[in-house]
Amino acid sequence: MSYQVLARKWRPRTFHELVGQEHVVRALTNALDRQRLHHAFLFTGTRGVGKTTIARIFAKSLNCETGVSSTPCGQCSACQEIDAGRFVDLIEVDAASRTKVDETRELLENVQYAPSRGRFKVYLIDEVHMFSNHSFNALLKTLEEPPPHVKFLLATTDPQKLPVTILSRCLQFSLKRLPAGMIARYLQQVLDQEGIPAEAGALQLIAHAGDGSMRDALSLLDQAIAFGSGQVETAAVSTMLGSIDRRQVTALLEALAANDAPGLLRQVAALDENVPDYAAVLAELLSLLQRVALTQAVPDALADDEVVDPAELRRFAELLPPEDVQLFYQIALLGRRDLPLAPDPRGGFEMALLRMLCFRPAASEPATAPMRVATTVAPALTSTPVPATANVPRIMPPPAMSAPPASEWGELVAQLSLAGIPKQVALNSALAERNGDAFRLTLEPGYAQMLNKAVEDRIQAALQQYLGRPVTLKIQVGATVATTPAIQQKQQQAERQQTAAEQIRQDPHVRDMQEMFDAKIAAVHPLDETDETR
Repeated sequence: MSYQVLARKWRPRTFHELVGQEHVVRALTNALDRQRLHHAFLFTGTRGVGKTTIARIFAKSLNCETGVSSTPCGQCSACQEIDAGRFVDLIEVDAASRTKVDETRELLENVQYAPSRGRFKVYLIDEVHMFSNHSFNALLKTLEEPPPHVKFLLATTDPQKLPVTILSRCLQFSLKRLPAGMIARYLQQVLDQEGIPAEAGALQLIAHAGDGSMRDALSLLDQAIAFGSGQVETAAVSTMLGSIDRRQVTALLEALAANDAPGLLRQVAALDENVPDYAAVLAELLSLLQRVALTQAVPDALADDEVVDPAELRRFAELLPPEDVQLFYQIALLGRRDLPLAPDPRGGFEMALLRMLCFRPAASEPATAPMRVATTVAPALTSTPVPATANVPRIMPPPAMSAPPASEWGELVAQLSLAGIPKQVALNSALAERNGDAFRLTLEPGYAQMLNKAVEDRIQAALQQYLGRPVTLKIQVGATVATTPAIQQKQQQAERQQTAAEQIRQDPHVRDMQEMFDAKIAAVHPLDETDETR
């Protein structure tokens, strides 16, 4: 017996064998069981999601010799002939090869005649959007007043090309792209039945390559079985698909997070040994960054992620400030678009990664970046910026008392190299006690969910970087006695807003305009410090 490909061998023959598309199956089974049958059905969706399969099962349900129901027997001659594709009253048409109006009219000439074998004469027209306008007009006449023994099952991947006159006469069902996890589980079931060993990672790769299409995934599975000599292994499937090892993409993001340009270029060199598709590498990096951003916004959003280890996502979410993640994503997106314009794919890929390092926010720069010394922390210094380089000694601030003024911590935070969540924690904490180089902060309870060991370590590192010597830091959640920097900023903003509003009301020019034009002041926005210095 000749070999039958998996996509045909494992094509569902009943509604309960279908994977996904529960919304369509539910509507059709209810219609069949209650005998509320429309004369025309339109199935839409991308390739390989089950449009013609559902149509054939529906035709079998209509013509099963046991009666019309959602559970055809599969044993009678009508069911077997439909499964074999030789049932005389199931007329399958490929609209792409019958675009002429004469062919459509010839097809529909026999609509008026009763079915030869079955209960209904079923017309299954695939890719119906390929019909010409004249062919649609010929079909429309039949759809307007169809005989009771005729059912039309239309399938298309592009319903926008169908005239509204056709759409309005059909019940439309939109089939969804299948999730990769669902496809992988079905592939495992198929291989279990076939007795073929497979690795879970390999099935995940095939499921993602199927891009929502079960038929495409089954075809790739056939190819993987042949490629692996009867086994489906992750390494072989990765080679077959030309896919990227996700660990290499993770290593790239590690180097980006560490601001390690030499390490980043070493990772690219290791990647280049496999001659990868650099656009695909950027796509994998984009996918990883998107998951990290989701984890930062909603920590439990990807707790069951089957592609990336959730623990790894949480680690990156704590390691990278949100603004860095957004910047990296945007640069990778633009880099993928511009990659075909680069003289060399590897060079274009490297430039995209180096842009991520060069354009990171100043707060994310390494310890060699220039710093500004706060006058409240070191009163002996002026407010002139002093570069924190190895050749210029830093004047150490005097030890603070155990009850420091609230403004001291706020002005110190403004000088620290912090961003993202660590900066928010620092801004919403009050300096409860400082003894020399030992800091104890109290974090407002509303921000407790932001606090973890990584955030505390980052604030401590920023303090050590600024002060130039080791410090100890302890952050506790509780009611703050002193004012936090965030509250200070709000108070200062409110004072500036009040002052600006008063100045506007006292301005003689503004009063003249109010009197002359009966004008009213809608809103007052005070200039920030950068605007005032321009």
